[in-house]
Amino acid sequence: MNPLTDEQLLERSGRDPDAFGDLVDRHSGALHRYVARRLGPDDAEDLVSEVFVTAHRTRDRFDPSRGAVRPWLFGIATNLVHRHRRAEARRLDALARLAGRAPAGAEDPEPRTAAERAALATALRRMKTEHRDALFLHAVAGLTIDEIGEAMGAPSGTVKAWLFRARAVGAEHMTAVTTEGIR
Repeated sequence: MNPLTDEQLLERSGRDPDAFGDLVDRHSGALHRYVARRLGPDDAEDLVSEVFVTAHRTRDRFDPSRGAVRPWLFGIATNLVHRHRRAEARRLDALARLAGRAPAGAEDPEPRTAAERAALATALRRMKTEHRDALFLHAVAGLTIDEIGEAMGAPSGTVKAWLFRARAVGAEHMTAVTTEGIR
């Protein structure tokens, strides 16, 4: 493991290609998990590659005074996910439609599980983009409030509000399942 910080690796990457490779090694797994949860595993590898191509191409514009490399990379990933937004929306719609159906010849051992999956997909689909992005960056990527703010270019207080609203939408849909079925 390279003892240099991410910022040092990025700064050196212009003259030492191995430095950028170390940066890729450090962050590709977490970025892949984040993107796979957002777009599905089929698109994750290509999009993560695109994140690093973009990061390498724009590395001279990185400003360490504005934040760290990790949230910068997740910000690039989130922006690329936005380009794939229509595919994500179709995926969430399909998940909501299919969640209540068991495979042919199989019974769902927990009937509520399918309804819960459908409610979660519906909640994610109905969230504002910023709320859903903040929720995924926190829950999937494990970024802190401050890191999410760096990644999304928003103050910490705004990120907290987005997460609060995202959780409220999720809770509303999950409560609807447990009390009255899907609306």
